[in-house]
Amino acid sequence: MQLSDFHYMLPKERIARYPTKRRDQSRLLRLVRSTGQISHHRFSDLPDLLTSQDLIVLNNTKVMPARLIGRCLRGICDQSRITKTFACWIEVLLVKPLENNVWVLLVKPGRKVRVGDRLQFGKGQLEALVLEREEKGLRIVRFEYQGDFDSIVDQLGHVPLPPYIHRRDERQDRTRYQTIYASKRGSIAAPTAGLHFTPGVFDHLREKSVACCEVTLHVGLGTFRPVVNDPIEDHRMEAESFEITTEAAQMISKARSTGQRIVSVGTTVTRVLESAWRETEQDPQLRGETDLFISPGFSFGCIGALLTNFHLPCSTLLMLVCAFAGRDLVFQAYHQAIGENYRFYSYGDCMLIE
Repeated sequence: MQLSDFHYMLPKERIARYPTKRRDQSRLLRLVRSTGQISHHRFSDLPDLLTSQDLIVLNNTKVMPARLIGRCLRGICDQSRITKTFACWIEVLLVKPLENNVWVLLVKPGRKVRVGDRLQFGKGQLEALVLEREEKGLRIVRFEYQGDFDSIVDQLGHVPLPPYIHRRDERQDRTRYQTIYASKRGSIAAPTAGLHFTPGVFDHLREKSVACCEVTLHVGLGTFRPVVNDPIEDHRMEAESFEITTEAAQMISKARSTGQRIVSVGTTVTRVLESAWRETEQDPQLRGETDLFISPGFSFGCIGALLTNFHLPCSTLLMLVCAFAGRDLVFQAYHQAIGENYRFYSYGDCMLIE
């Protein structure tokens, strides 16, 4: 398939720049694959759309305030003495840790940050030495600090809102760009399909005897790197780390063996499940990395329903949704959602595909 097959026009006013006042008052479009039927609901209606034969799987990753703004300092040799001089202001995104305080960063403007430069954040509470230059604006650095790294990042960092929101992060984003069940720190973006859940929704699910379990996938650049190849099948995802507890694996394996429907909350959960159970019926890979790219023609072996937000044109996320429900049916639903004034993207509304 060609990249142009996944393009659609979205009015700018349909992009949600802020979350709804109440999480569970987001709108929910229900799409039934077997009939093409579309219906419109509120997210608070979700428990009534499911049954006790469903197993909901959530991604419990936690978003870091991974966006840091600082200065690039460069060593200059002057009469056999090395001095630090101010080179430029920079913005970095903490992509993933390697080992011993060594991290991969996405740097902007990347062309101005060289190997050997020092990056300084805050009033020097956090510094980093640039060790290696990678392609696509990536740098490998070693951080230097006194105290607890996570606490320093929490103090200095900003919520890494997607660029299409077109605003600076605000205090409410610390909680609203985070699921209420987030517990495993490590993502640079929220698993947005889970942003709509509230304690009340979980209470209602328990009343309906709908079971839930959690897996972890730390959202990284792989989810958001644009597809630039034609045909799209040539695209290669960057790996993202995942983990499944033994208890969750047992629940999911039992659901698969008994015919219980697995409801995947988001594209990240889908990629975890379809990766972990791809080569086996019962004994999944419990931890590792996945670079699975799901596009039309993919054979799903695990999930039976998908809860997901509305995604950007030509994105790997939209391609995954089209693989699950069929491109034509998904685009019919998207066009109806646009006509019905649904809110799109990370802080927007969602759809349940059955």
